[in-house]
Amino acid sequence: MCPVNVSPEYAHAEKAYMAAESLEDKIEKLQTMISTMPGHKGAENLRSQLRNRLKRYKEQLEKTKKSGKGSRIGIKKEDLQVVLIGKTNSGKSSLLSLLTNADPKISEIKFTTIEPVIGMMNFETINMQIIENPSIDSDYYDKGLTNSADTLLLTITKLEDIQEIEPLLEKSNSKKIIVFNKSDKLSENEKRKISATLKSKYKKYEYVLISSKKQENIDKLKNKIFQSFDKIRIYTKEPSKKQRAPKPIILKKDSTVQDVAEKILKGFYKNIVQTKIWGPSSKFSGQIVGLKHKLKDLDVVEFKTR
Repeated sequence: MCPVNVSPEYAHAEKAYMAAESLEDKIEKLQTMISTMPGHKGAENLRSQLRNRLKRYKEQLEKTKKSGKGSRIGIKKEDLQVVLIGKTNSGKSSLLSLLTNADPKISEIKFTTIEPVIGMMNFETINMQIIENPSIDSDYYDKGLTNSADTLLLTITKLEDIQEIEPLLEKSNSKKIIVFNKSDKLSENEKRKISATLKSKYKKYEYVLISSKKQENIDKLKNKIFQSFDKIRIYTKEPSKKQRAPKPIILKKDSTVQDVAEKILKGFYKNIVQTKIWGPSSKFSGQIVGLKHKLKDLDVVEFKTR
């Protein structure tokens, strides 16, 4: 494919294109090839071929986006999945790197993110999958991710951004949290006005003002993310041990002692002769309760079996 007298940049781009696996990667590398092509007349036919190929790829990508099924194959959905959406330069990549172990490309250049970036956020021993969706105003935005997420973080830098995001949420049944980023650029009076508007005009959403740059309110956001799942964390403890298990069992709110037992092993509750609990739902430490007792977040449960 390589024409005569090409630049090292073009040769490198062509090699990267040949190795690209996803449609998004092919589009990106093909665009680089076209931009680094020689300008002489002998390359005109090849330039035309590459542009036609790029057009076909973009049409194919657009069809995938409109279907709402997403363009990526191989993103395994975890039990707790959060998706970041917003306009370009809203700070999604910086926020993802603060919340998770991911290392996304961070740049002031528009549309730096051209495919979903996945990370894992650990919050008090709970792992949550956080995915950055490409910008809503780019060709790479993935409707499928938005529609399938458990919780959406609507990342904005001005209130007007919400009006551009909301039409994309019609098929989403997820919880939504407005994340007003770059609050370090605002005065205290501006912050109060923005908070007042969010409370009155967008009361159906949770919200938090953050600064990725100064890492302000990141812990507050993490807590809101966990609370959005309507889940509770229940720890178990063996009768012979003083310490609880290091990792909790994740259950729906209003789950019972029997639900915990079933989560451990189907039918396990039939072998339980006594249950003791410690924590928010207990009247006192080590209270003995029945299988139908409703538990609260951070309760500790101890089973005595036959």
